[in-house]
Amino acid sequence: MPRSPRTLILGGARSGKSRHAEALVLEAARATDTKPVYIATYRPWGDDPEMDDRILRHQMRRGTAWDLVEAPVTLPDTLAAHADRPVLVDCLTLWLTNLLLDEAGIEGQIGRLLAALETRGVPAVLVANEVGLGLVPETPLGRRFRDEAGRLNQRVAAACERVVFIAAGLPLTLKDQGRA
Repeated sequence: MPRSPRTLILGGARSGKSRHAEALVLEAARATDTKPVYIATYRPWGDDPEMDDRILRHQMRRGTAWDLVEAPVTLPDTLAAHADRPVLVDCLTLWLTNLLLDEAGIEGQIGRLLAALETRGVPAVLVANEVGLGLVPETPLGRRFRDEAGRLNQRVAAACERVVFIAAGLPLTLKDQGRA
């Protein structure tokens, strides 16, 4: 079981972030004899067969071992509502996208997210994309997204006891304050 109540898993696309995060939460759920909660932040924006296929693959891999809650913008409230069970948030980057496109108060929402994380006594594993390692986006919205994602990742990493970067399916621990 992760000894740290809060873990942030970072990495690029198809790096193995979700699979690693799922394993951590399932281990915590077994240790506490509870069913884990999978908090999905994806919001369908129209016809996107590739994304639909990706979601289906994730669902098939998870099977029935999880309770699924969809929270494209209500992540802080959803985390608080499931404060007594191990949770996986997949992913913070999609949640941020939804907030940006809704023109929601990002700072306030991040503050609420951090407050919800602070009160947890059971593991929460959050997945986020590391978007700052690539090319500079061409558009102002793209650059704002990259910058907001970087700031979000920094704030969540500071609030987590454990931060892991995944590359090629391999975990690299960046921070671990939960180990004796």
